[in-house]
Amino acid sequence: MNLNQVTLPSTDVARSIAFYRRLGLELIVASAPRYARFACPDGGATLSVHHVDQAPPDSPTVIYFECEQLDEKVAQLKQDGIAFESDPVDQDWLWREATLLDPDRNRICLYHAGQNRLDPPWRVTALA
Repeated sequence: MNLNQVTLPSTDVARSIAFYRRLGLELIVASAPRYARFACPDGGATLSVHHVDQAPPDSPTVIYFECEQLDEKVAQLKQDGIAFESDPVDQDWLWREATLLDPDRNRICLYHAGQNRLDPPWRVTALA
């Protein structure tokens, strides 16, 4: 099994298209005003947005995008006018993370984990 896509709610799909393109995602389906889909620049995952009349209340869900050069990416996005809730910070779980909200308040984390993404020191070993 492989994760294909995650779909987020958006009250303004055109605004979301502009935002996610600024983040660096490639627009691959544009069916505004109802739907848009993006490809991540690395890997095969996609992200889509679909129109809702009202944004849901703050969700605990977080969308994670891994960035090899996290600090540089955050600096570039800030220079492009994207606001961050937190600057890159090293976490106890061995990831470096920065957080922001999209225009509909969907939470996004840009991070770098390297080997620790799939192989942290506390990884569970296969049970026989």
